[in-house]
Amino acid sequence: MVGQFNQNPTRRSANAHWLDRPEAGGWFAIWLIRFVALHFGRSVARLFLYPITLYFYFRRGPERLAARDYFRRVDGKPGNAWRVMHLIHAYASTILDRVFLLARGTDDFRIDMRGVDELHARLERGQGVLLLGAHVGSFEVLRVLANCKPQYKLKLVMDKSKTPALTQLLEALAPELSDNIIDTARGGMDIVLALSEAVAEGGMVTLLGDRGRPHELMREVPFFDAPAPFPAAPWLIASLLKVPVVLCLGMYRGGNRYDLVFETLADQVALPRIDRNAALDEYIGHYAARLEHYLREAPCNWFNFYDFWQPQTAAVAHSVPHEELEHVRVA
Repeated sequence: MVGQFNQNPTRRSANAHWLDRPEAGGWFAIWLIRFVALHFGRSVARLFLYPITLYFYFRRGPERLAARDYFRRVDGKPGNAWRVMHLIHAYASTILDRVFLLARGTDDFRIDMRGVDELHARLERGQGVLLLGAHVGSFEVLRVLANCKPQYKLKLVMDKSKTPALTQLLEALAPELSDNIIDTARGGMDIVLALSEAVAEGGMVTLLGDRGRPHELMREVPFFDAPAPFPAAPWLIASLLKVPVVLCLGMYRGGNRYDLVFETLADQVALPRIDRNAALDEYIGHYAARLEHYLREAPCNWFNFYDFWQPQTAAVAHSVPHEELEHVRVA
């Protein structure tokens, strides 16, 4: 399908940085799937997911190895071919579903929500909220929340340059989408100002908190019984915005079923000058622990097809000074 799958596995290794992996599929393949999906329906389009799954399983060695390692951490033994193909199929399914969610809304899907009442209560009190997600399941099912509460603005931070063909497709399906996206190309402080404006109006802003970029401030915390690097940027931003941080995951359950999960991680992020690193590690560690909890519940929602635990994926910061916000970047 499309995403961070490696275009040329013979030239890269399983532990290459995720940002080095070009968009797979290409413009023609992505728009062909769109044509099939919208003209023949979701049931017909889903038939294409089986050859797509087999193609990526056999042609994308580094991603296959990364998936096997992930299942080893979850199950205690390397993932077999069936488990890895199930994961690839789930990923391709969520990408396909984005087409229908944007073009036709959520009516054809069964989406259950957990923790939404508490989130609505915060919004009704005029509190802006930072929704912190991950490359897990589908973030697109947030549309059901936007449909329920259209009076509250929803802004998404994303890197539009990473998947240009897919971004072009999604914006063609829903032109209004671009108005709700804050592109990471704007830079750290511009992103913070845009997010600050959104939460000041009592809206919701979304960040993904599981991937870091080269030379980004990172902290290592336990994740599936091993240290893993997580970006500090979302938490530095949250400390500036002074709004609640709510975990948001759109867990894929197979077929047309999703669970949209909301869970408060912090009423407000406070990073004192003394023991700043310890405080930051506590927040990130809690996020990683809850992420692990939901992945153990539904393992085939993990869509980071690279060695997430590889130390070289990012430089881990040994200290995170308050003044370094100019280095904030968001994956």
